[in-house]
Amino acid sequence: MTLTTRTFGSLSCQIYDQLPDQTKPKLIAVVSHGFGAPGDDLVPLGPEILRRNSDLASQVQFVFPAAPLSLLEMGIPGGRAWWMLDVAALNAAIASGTIRDQRNETPEGLVEAGQQFRDMLDALLQDAGLPLSRCVLAGFSQGSMVSTEVALQLPEPPAALTIWSGTLLCEQRWGSLAEQSPRFPIQQSHGKQDPILPFEGAIWLKEMLEQREFSVDFTEFMGPHTIPEPALEKFGSLLADLTSSL
Repeated sequence: MTLTTRTFGSLSCQIYDQLPDQTKPKLIAVVSHGFGAPGDDLVPLGPEILRRNSDLASQVQFVFPAAPLSLLEMGIPGGRAWWMLDVAALNAAIASGTIRDQRNETPEGLVEAGQQFRDMLDALLQDAGLPLSRCVLAGFSQGSMVSTEVALQLPEPPAALTIWSGTLLCEQRWGSLAEQSPRFPIQQSHGKQDPILPFEGAIWLKEMLEQREFSVDFTEFMGPHTIPEPALEKFGSLLADLTSSL
């Protein structure tokens, strides 16, 4: 696996591709990790998707930004976060089986994380010489939330947004942004046995987006907080469909 590390904006990014020398990608997939994971947590998805879709190897570049906050002081060496969480409240909700309704919450640090992500994205695309329409935003858990936060505010539509195990935050604000946003295709997946971000939150997000006339390809599965095989297959197919039209 060939990896390079570069900084765009204030974020360190792992870059994976199999492009021939001096060849620019047709499409960039920015894949963002979840709370507590190291910045390279999802890097193995790059070679796995190219193994399944060999035609993408000469066309797609994968970029894996590391979230800005270190969790070393929380006892998670190498762990990163887009914004801090109340871990005690999360663990209590998991233990009691309580549904965490975050629709009226704008987590402290979400907006700032979104701005850092946007600065990274702008610098990345400027360096690559590509427009927003050649970029797919994808993320898992907290990474999917910051990706959603940014995607809904872009002045031009990205190629697509992929939400793995996300949830609906700040419903009124995201709803208003979605109404004003140019439309783009969305993939979403969520486990019906997810103890961390309950399935209901994913449905609320899906319904909010569909009410604003976004097309959402939703994959539900019997499983926990993870990226399932069908969602990974769909993501590879999405990249193949996008590149075939370029």
